[in-house]
Amino acid sequence: MNTDTPERVTLIPIERIEVLNSRDRNAKVFEEIVENIQDIGLKKPITVTEREGLDSEPKYLLVCGEGRLNAFRILGETHIPALIVDVSDEDAFIMSLAENIARKGHRPLEILADIELLLTRNTGIDDIVAKTGLSQKYVRDIVFLLEKGEERLIEAVQHGTLPLSAAIQIARAKTDDDNLGDMLEEAYQSGELKTTQLYEAKQLLAKRRDQGPKANNRPKLPNSAHSLVKTYQREVERQHKMVLKAEHAQQKLLLVEQGLRTLFTDTNFVTLLRAEGLETLPQYLAERIELNTLNGGV
Repeated sequence: MNTDTPERVTLIPIERIEVLNSRDRNAKVFEEIVENIQDIGLKKPITVTEREGLDSEPKYLLVCGEGRLNAFRILGETHIPALIVDVSDEDAFIMSLAENIARKGHRPLEILADIELLLTRNTGIDDIVAKTGLSQKYVRDIVFLLEKGEERLIEAVQHGTLPLSAAIQIARAKTDDDNLGDMLEEAYQSGELKTTQLYEAKQLLAKRRDQGPKANNRPKLPNSAHSLVKTYQREVERQHKMVLKAEHAQQKLLLVEQGLRTLFTDTNFVTLLRAEGLETLPQYLAERIELNTLNGGV
């Protein structure tokens, strides 16, 4: 990008502007843009880069501000204030994509498409992060999905039947086990597993697969989406029961603590313990009941 030529704002003819990377806008958001411009005017000029037209008159490539430009057209304006920057066609296109990605309310599908375009122009992950303000993890996840060539998953995202986050989880599962990825996808599409449960189900199967070569104790691995869901549901139920048992044990321990705390306030009981040689308690229990009697440590 050439930064030697100063940027300038000027009024330019709308008919001379070419949109580099046109996108459909949310109707409600667009209406608000039109109303705001109608009420208070244009607060921020659009950004363009100047080129020579076929008729030797200047034309302009739109870098950012398509919503504002379309609002001016709707309002019947013929000219619009524009910040003119001196950049190459390549930089103008990349700036346009980056502006689209960073735009508030940008949909995951559009982000995926724009990042794919940036990658085809040899824009690295770090540059995409710097230009768009997206997190590095988010960009890396999308790049992972694209590099894996998961056309079916990408198509599902495009049709709105699969969230981008779910597609990434399934694609990661396929890296280790193609069959597992297919089972997770089927379980999600059938509504039996939610997005947050895909990762948990994948981790469960990985744990079962890695439980060693003990043939007699080795858990049976699911071989279908249905059996995968059943396995996951059984594990969730098992963990729930473990939590309930732990809570029950905790309640019992609290009762024991209260009982011991009461008993150790009785000097006769303490004397009896000394006579029987039971002057100490396990350290953990002693600390819990905060006992400081019997020579500093029952």
